[in-house]
Amino acid sequence: MSSTTPAAAAAHFHASLAFHTDVSDVAAALASRDPAFVLVDSRSTESWDQGHIPGAVHLPTALIPEQAGRLLDRSVPVVTYCWGPGCNGATRAALALAELGHQVREMLGGFEYWVREGFEFETWEGRERRPADPLTAPVGADDCGC
Repeated sequence: MSSTTPAAAAAHFHASLAFHTDVSDVAAALASRDPAFVLVDSRSTESWDQGHIPGAVHLPTALIPEQAGRLLDRSVPVVTYCWGPGCNGATRAALALAELGHQVREMLGGFEYWVREGFEFETWEGRERRPADPLTAPVGADDCGC
């Protein structure tokens, strides 16, 4: 394994935090009622109908070039999400939005971890909430302490 300098590692992790956020931080910001960003779900209509984060804007990645200008204000930062850690759709959506001049971050964990951490979501039938998965969220605590 090759080693890196502490300064190089610090620069890498600093950059990573500038371009990523996580489910808990997004949930806390949305709960504040003034999140200072727009949350964008980059999945298909079928996926959106299966479940999405309340308040998110539905903008599938393939439609970003033609619809982002109508749906998003370039002066408002964007946070993208897709299915979960096994999907790079949020990364592709973030890239497309950045290329159009948007300030953008990717929500790590995607919709999967939103649901697994016990946050409310919407389907075409209404709102739901599942119990938090103890492998992804602390039991009996408000946050993980990280």
